[in-house]
Amino acid sequence: MGNINSGDIAWMLTSSALVLLMTPGLALFYGGMVKRKNVLNTMASSAFCMGLASILWVLIGFSLSFSGDIAGIIGNLHWFGMQGLESGAAMTAYAPTTVCFAIFQMMFAIITPALITGAVVERMRFSALFIFIAVWSVIVYYPLAHMVWGGGFLFKLGAIDFAGGDVVHISSGVSALTAALVLGKRKNLGRAAYHPHNIPFVFLGAMLLWFGWFGFNAGSAGASNTLAVHAFITTNTACAAALLSWMFIEKIRNKKPTLLGMSTGAVIGLVSITPGAGFVPIWASIIIGAAVSPICYFFVTYVKPKFGYDDSLDAFGCHGIGGIWGGIATGLFALKGFNPDPKLDAVRWNGLFFGQSELFVRQMAAIGITIVVAVVGTLIALGVAKLAVRKLRVSPRDEDVGLDQSEHGEAAYPSFNGMD
Repeated sequence: MGNINSGDIAWMLTSSALVLLMTPGLALFYGGMVKRKNVLNTMASSAFCMGLASILWVLIGFSLSFSGDIAGIIGNLHWFGMQGLESGAAMTAYAPTTVCFAIFQMMFAIITPALITGAVVERMRFSALFIFIAVWSVIVYYPLAHMVWGGGFLFKLGAIDFAGGDVVHISSGVSALTAALVLGKRKNLGRAAYHPHNIPFVFLGAMLLWFGWFGFNAGSAGASNTLAVHAFITTNTACAAALLSWMFIEKIRNKKPTLLGMSTGAVIGLVSITPGAGFVPIWASIIIGAAVSPICYFFVTYVKPKFGYDDSLDAFGCHGIGGIWGGIATGLFALKGFNPDPKLDAVRWNGLFFGQSELFVRQMAAIGITIVVAVVGTLIALGVAKLAVRKLRVSPRDEDVGLDQSEHGEAAYPSFNGMD
């Protein structure tokens, strides 16, 4: 027990709680953006992930992600049900203890599938979504977590992902786009003006995400050390730069900055710094955050209307594209030496900006592989869900009534009787 650091455990458990809070934050962020008649269904889509992903993680998820190695793609079931992790050599296989590490990683396994739901709100059956998320977690999330963080193929390749650019954001964003394309557009999309029903919800959700993201990124240092401090400041800096950047874009284009835009900018800034939070210099986080807003703004306001896909809440435009930019930026700006333990420094080559191309090439390869895994896995998971419940979408009538009533039999605002 002498080599177990109580300070590291305290920080990792605190970070785990911070990351868990991000999923209710996401529920508010997404819930505020939909129509009044769909807010509860949208929030419930994040809420059930907290239950389903937790149980799956304890039973098989942690073991498949971090126990053993099968062909560099997935772990084994040696730690099924997290057995044998609280004594002997297995106890300290991961720092600060294996169960502590598993708790922290569990919170990522909860929020990642919840991110996908933003692309399919207001039209997907709740039962179909439940089965889809369960299957997707097993065939997309666990293999990617293993490949990047569990010693698998992408780790051996030399690609780096500090807190989830590939594993969390690119995987969920690309899966979200794939699911949106398979489901098709919402029934009345484009026929009437679309407005978020509760922007204060959106802002509150975004700020809870910002708060929780300190656990997400700084906790990914795995210890209470200078690397955690570094990840904390790069996280806040990129978020702040992206918020201002989005605000300026709106001011220039529409003459008016919006709270919805500032909330969106903050979240994509956090997305963009996630892959490189512990790998890039502090000054680089300003560039990474400032650049992500025009990139995502272009995809949300130009690319999406041009191609006509219905990514309802821009899960792909924000998380997918923001994560891809973050992965690229890590290949540009990563530097060795921020980890206080040189043996644990994941950066094998400096970024392209510092004159070395090896890391950049590997980052691009990892992004490509992540996209393929996400697309194929999503199509399989949707196929399984369709086999199980026959229809992925609610009926046109249920879509008109709203999914709060048709899927859950409850109303967020029972005294409201007007048009939505």
